[in-house]
Amino acid sequence: MTTATPTALIAEDEPLLAQALKAELAAAWPELQIVATAGDGRSAVREALRLLPQVLFFDIRMPGLDGLGAAAELADCWPADEAPMPQLVFVTAYDEYAARAFEAQAIDYVLKPVQPDRLRKTVARLQQALAARQPAATPALADAALEQTLAQWRQVLGAAGAGAPGPAPLRMIAASDAGGSTVRMVPIDEVLYFEAADKYLRVLTATHEYLIRTPLKQLLPQLDADTFWQVHRAVVVRSSAIESVHRDEAGKLHLMLRGRAEKIAVSRLYAHLFRAM
Repeated sequence: MTTATPTALIAEDEPLLAQALKAELAAAWPELQIVATAGDGRSAVREALRLLPQVLFFDIRMPGLDGLGAAAELADCWPADEAPMPQLVFVTAYDEYAARAFEAQAIDYVLKPVQPDRLRKTVARLQQALAARQPAATPALADAALEQTLAQWRQVLGAAGAGAPGPAPLRMIAASDAGGSTVRMVPIDEVLYFEAADKYLRVLTATHEYLIRTPLKQLLPQLDADTFWQVHRAVVVRSSAIESVHRDEAGKLHLMLRGRAEKIAVSRLYAHLFRAM
């Protein structure tokens, strides 16, 4: 049972709201130590890796790297051999679909502006989760604990990304060629994978590369989830195109797709898809 002072990091791009959350947490959980506040996702990732807090309060919408992206990045690079992965709580303005998804999955979240009653319930669950943590006696138990936390994170990220029901799955994509001079109508059946890159989304077929400006998180609801699998926060692949899965010396997974020569990294969050391979 943990006896150390609990620690948390707040990521919120509006200083007044960050201060309000900090004040409400002080009232609801006096023992909690806020080790840092960050105003954007990139800073949140950097500070979380430096301080290794036990709880993360992440605003879903932040400039640059948002809360979803920051959490996905942390899931992949968290040093689990140094500290258990933290409990993750999203802070969000009221959104009907996201709130419904959170409630359906019994996932903790904090609404803006902060509601003390809701926050107290979240604090109680966090305290219970931290108290239940046990030191892993063997590497196998440590791996099992990590996988359990990753499963919780996948659930939280899925609920946080919930939105209004999307349109019917895409059949064609209007995309620019590499030079940007021509727009092509690319059949979705030809696409092997999508990869986020700077301001663009790369669309890769067996023989060509195209570019679109649609963010990956906006495109995902328009893709058939049985056909396209997210394997990294920045990559979605056609499942039927996966030829092989390789594990490197560090234990990280990489995919090879039929028709493509490059290796595609699989993040820790999505490694469970290939557990039996």
